Amino acid sequence: MKLEYRDFERILNIGVEMSTQKNRNKLLASILDNGMLITHCDASTLYLLEDNRLVFKIMKTLSMGISRGVDGEPIEDIPPVPMTEANVCAYTAIHREIVNIPDVYHSERFDFSGPKKYDALTGYHTGSQLVIPIENNEGELLGVLQLINALDENGNVIPFDEQYHIIIRSLGSMAAIELTNLSYVEELKAQLHSFVEAFATAVDERTPYNGSHTRKVAKYAGILADYMNRKHEAGECEEAFDEERKEKLCLAALLHDIGKMIIPLRIMNRATRLDEDMERVENRFELLAAYYDADRLRGRLSETEYQKKTTELREELEFIYKINAAGFLKDEDYEHVKSLAGKSYVKADGSVLPYLTEREADCLSIRKGTLTESDRRQMENHAFMTGKILDKVRFQQNYSMVPRWAADHHEFLDGSGYPNHLKAEKIDLETRILTVVDIYDAMTSADRPYKEPMPKEKAFSILRSMAGEGKIELRLVNWLEEALQEQTEE
Repeated sequence: MKLEYRDFERILNIGVEMSTQKNRNKLLASILDNGMLITHCDASTLYLLEDNRLVFKIMKTLSMGISRGVDGEPIEDIPPVPMTEANVCAYTAIHREIVNIPDVYHSERFDFSGPKKYDALTGYHTGSQLVIPIENNEGELLGVLQLINALDENGNVIPFDEQYHIIIRSLGSMAAIELTNLSYVEELKAQLHSFVEAFATAVDERTPYNGSHTRKVAKYAGILADYMNRKHEAGECEEAFDEERKEKLCLAALLHDIGKMIIPLRIMNRATRLDEDMERVENRFELLAAYYDADRLRGRLSETEYQKKTTELREELEFIYKINAAGFLKDEDYEHVKSLAGKSYVKADGSVLPYLTEREADCLSIRKGTLTESDRRQMENHAFMTGKILDKVRFQQNYSMVPRWAADHHEFLDGSGYPNHLKAEKIDLETRILTVVDIYDAMTSADRPYKEPMPKEKAFSILRSMAGEGKIELRLVNWLEEALQEQTEE
């Protein structure tokens, strides 16, 4: 069978196809499929060299409908081939030679007991074989391609024509070069992922409540992306996330809180309004009680006045305990704090000891949460610092948007977010997704020291209110809820 023009055209197209293939499993399958196509054969096996053994990666037999390993699933029931010269594939690998066997049943050059045993078990008949080493441009052996049973135009098994030797070897070389390049790319990606994991771990380990937040945001982002893909397939969503786009989204999720590394722990870990300052308030109230007792003993206070003062101290401290852990400060409690902040004890020397310091009064006056306005500004600065830190990292062009998506996760569509007050037209879909899932996890997490977890229903009600105010996308809120509901029902 002579090569025709279409064969050479096919070979050139194969080279183009391989050079643009980014999926390792598909590239491996392409080597096998195209080798079979060019040589018009019925079966083939692709081996890769691992730990000085040839490991079965892909097997195909067209006449028997056999196709294994095509999607990367391991072929575990067949042991690897040891590197001994008695085996034709191992010989090819050791000597880097093409071996053409016209008929394995009439060859004593190699040990073909394996194929003969397989034939006896399956009813197949192994005839001709063409075995080619796969090595890259640096002379590194990557594996072996074994082609089995060349066929003539009538489907009869014939020997492999020698004219295929150089062509299949060229195919193997092209594939090996692309596999090597793909390995370099995968190594760079692995390096990037390890860097991201290291940063995420550093943030998570720094404070106990943030331990799972980063990874949960990445998880929710992936769940929402998968759900949008199903919507896309149903014609209900224009956007879709292929494997690469989803990977970038999840990387941005893992990086979104990197800026928290510079936030003081006294702010990050504040479980109550006073937090560690509560001990100072308690000590000061004990000191005040001692001063009033001393005044009683010296005659500066009557017994009635003393009892009134000690009762007042006890009640005020109980009030502080109550509002210190309250989720929301009522108007009357807010006014009470202002009144308490104005109280003080005047010592004999004329110096003044206030019941509360200015900082403590500010903390107790917080209407909601545990952070003062100053603390909140520092906390919000983490988004800016995320961008600043990631600006120092060299991301390859394909990942150049990841830092921006991460840094913009507190931006709102109406421009009321931070740090740059971006509006909808400048906020990518990936950032919009991160914003929704970040808020959702913040509301529903059970490991926050300063609040109880919010029920899912209430969290989504708040998210829909935010969407109604033009801050976030309503469709993303609804799809996240539907996606999480699907998982609950499974």
